[in-house]
Amino acid sequence: RAALVKEAEESHLLLVDMHHIISDGVSVGTLIREFSELYVSQTLHPLRIQYKDYAVWQQAFKQGEAYNRQEAYWLKQLDGELPVLELPADNARPAVRSFAGDTVSRTLDAKTTAGLYKIARDNGCTLYMVLLAAYSTLLARLSGQEDIIIGSPIAGRPHKDLEPVIGMFVNTLAIRTQPAENKCFSDFLKEVRETA
Repeated sequence: RAALVKEAEESHLLLVDMHHIISDGVSVGTLIREFSELYVSQTLHPLRIQYKDYAVWQQAFKQGEAYNRQEAYWLKQLDGELPVLELPADNARPAVRSFAGDTVSRTLDAKTTAGLYKIARDNGCTLYMVLLAAYSTLLARLSGQEDIIIGSPIAGRPHKDLEPVIGMFVNTLAIRTQPAENKCFSDFLKEVRETA
C-alpha cells in the first residue's frame, strides 16, 4: 500500500506499507534508492534476473547434492536435545512464551573497536565472528550452560545479481556453539570461525 500525504504546497510525505513476506531490509534500501533515482528523472538499469528466477533456482537446488549435504550438516548441528537458555531472572520462565522486551544500545569507543578488529585479524576472523564468540561466552557465563544456540539473520543473497532484486531473501541461522569454561577464548574463536 502507498499513500501520498500533502503537508503543504511544496511538502509531501510518501507512506509505503509492505508485508515482510515480500521484502527484507536490503529490499527496502533498494526501493528507496530506486524511487529517489526515478524522482530526479534518472532511468533505472534493467535487472539481469527477477525474484522468480531465484525461486526457480531454489527449487532446482533442493533436488541437488549440495542441498543434501547442507541438510545433513544442519541435522547433525541440531541433533539431540536442544538447549533452552536459562538466564538468571527475577521471575521464573512463564509457561506461555512472551516476546516482550526492550533494546539497549551502546557505542564502543575507538580503542575498544580497534582492539576487536585486532583480535579478528590476529585470528583470521571477521568482526562478526569475534562478537558472536564474545556474546556466546557471555551467555554461557550468565547461564552456566556450555551449549548455546544463537539465531543469526543472514542476507540470503548468494549472488551479486540478487543485490538489486526486491524480495524476501533473509534467513535466520541457528548457530550452535560450545563455550566450555575450560577453553581459552582464542581456541573457542577458532571453533566459532569454523561454524560461521
